[in-house]
Amino acid sequence: MSFNKRFSLLFRGSPLFRTALWVLVIAIFVIATRAMNKQAQKTPVLSSINPQIGAPGDIMIITGSNFGNSRTSSSFVEIGGSKLTSSCYLDWKDNEIKVIIPSNVQDGLVFVSTHEKSNHLFFANENDIPSPVRPDPKKSIPIITSLSKTTAAIGDIITIEGSNYGNARGSSAVYFTANHETTDVTQDEYICATDNDFDYELWSDTEIQVHVPDGARSGSCYVVTDKGQSNRISLSVSQNLGQKKYSNKHTYVVQLTADIANALSTTENSTITLRVPRPAEFSSQPKTELSECIPTPVIENYKNTIVHQLQLSTSPHNRVKFSHNFIITVYSIATDINARKVRPYSEKERKLFKTYTAADKCVLSTDSAVIALAKSIVGKETNPYYKAKAIYEFLTSEFKLLKSPRSESVAISQVIEKKEGDAYDFALLYTALLRASGVPAVPIGGILSDSNSQSKKHWWTEFYIEGFGWVPADTALGAGLEFAPFIQQKDSKEYYFGNLDSQHIAFSRGWNEVKPVIVNSQTVYKPRFYALQSIWEESSSADVSYSSLWNNPVILGIY
Repeated sequence: MSFNKRFSLLFRGSPLFRTALWVLVIAIFVIATRAMNKQAQKTPVLSSINPQIGAPGDIMIITGSNFGNSRTSSSFVEIGGSKLTSSCYLDWKDNEIKVIIPSNVQDGLVFVSTHEKSNHLFFANENDIPSPVRPDPKKSIPIITSLSKTTAAIGDIITIEGSNYGNARGSSAVYFTANHETTDVTQDEYICATDNDFDYELWSDTEIQVHVPDGARSGSCYVVTDKGQSNRISLSVSQNLGQKKYSNKHTYVVQLTADIANALSTTENSTITLRVPRPAEFSSQPKTELSECIPTPVIENYKNTIVHQLQLSTSPHNRVKFSHNFIITVYSIATDINARKVRPYSEKERKLFKTYTAADKCVLSTDSAVIALAKSIVGKETNPYYKAKAIYEFLTSEFKLLKSPRSESVAISQVIEKKEGDAYDFALLYTALLRASGVPAVPIGGILSDSNSQSKKHWWTEFYIEGFGWVPADTALGAGLEFAPFIQQKDSKEYYFGNLDSQHIAFSRGWNEVKPVIVNSQTVYKPRFYALQSIWEESSSADVSYSSLWNNPVILGIY
């Protein structure tokens, strides 16, 4: 008898067999359904990416489901055919992933892969978006047709009319002839209006409103966009209040290093992020270049810092050294101001005035002791230059300068009460007293290079005179701080109010409020260091342990 016939007889003649068979079929169906559902749960699903059009260095947020609570060795994100390296990942959750868009990103599909590959969404690199029609160079290069005024003082607004400036500024800029002494009299140098001084007021495709920047002189100005450089147009910069001279140029090669050792985490995919300060760029320090960086950073320039990220594991990480070489151009500054012509500020609604007369986490100008001392020094004086001079004279004469820098911070009220402090205390107190007196001022953090190419941490100040620009003042050197300059000054106290040598190298100009890249991360602030910034190190969780060493900047060469 065949199997089919026996099965048929058994199926018809045995109720028990029929029941068992149905139970088996149902069980197989349930097991298969559960297996399919379980497999479906494992498949990652993308719902959105933000931004869909972005550029290298931007943070992309990928939302969806089934990504896993943490990134495993087999989990990754791919953009435009390139699998992201471990240094690109900022955060990985089951429904959200944060990554830094890498420098080599291409247009293409974005997907997440765990054990399975997700659906995909399209991403476009804004730097590589093709134009549907090839632009006519004559129509895309910016063109200046006129200036609203042909003569202006430092800080005045000029309106530049023309075409092809773009509807948003982005990385575009306006350049002015620089007031720098050069060896080649036939070749002018140029400086651009800056965001630090809030120079740009309006930018449209046909009109730009910009303040004449500090450090400009009579010559020409022009516009630069991603399409090219405009024609040049003449502008005369008036010097009704006096003159400022930039000379004695020096070029420095400076090395910054930091070490991370014994780094490990009890959880997978933890990170340590370093924020290395970049040298500041402004009128007396117009050019800085990163010539060497080891290892390759995640982002070379983000909020004036170099961003490194170290991926950790549950095993101790070997010592990692981070090294950066900069080429920095510095000029000395000499000012000759007709103080009697200086008037109280008229542009108090300008953002520069509001920002640099307000208190921040570094400059405690609203402290009651600061306000009281400022009032006692300046009295009823209304001339900003005389206010700055009076405060400088008071600090350098009445306060004791500590020969060695403090190892720990002290309250500003204690500095005032004891009438003593180091170079950091002097610079921050001077800046705070200026702001409390209504004089815009910024603290500058950096290093001093002496005649033996040795460097030490240092801090000084600049204050702003309307119609003239920024004026330097170094209260610590004015109070007698030991220093070996290239050119010996007869009277340091007199010289360092309004003048500055080219041995001051700045790494921050004002307080740099760095934002953390990960929510609920552990951050490290380094007080009284060579740059004034809020975050130097950031670890992704409290489960991370490590040791770090930040070395003082080293001068490798002076030219």
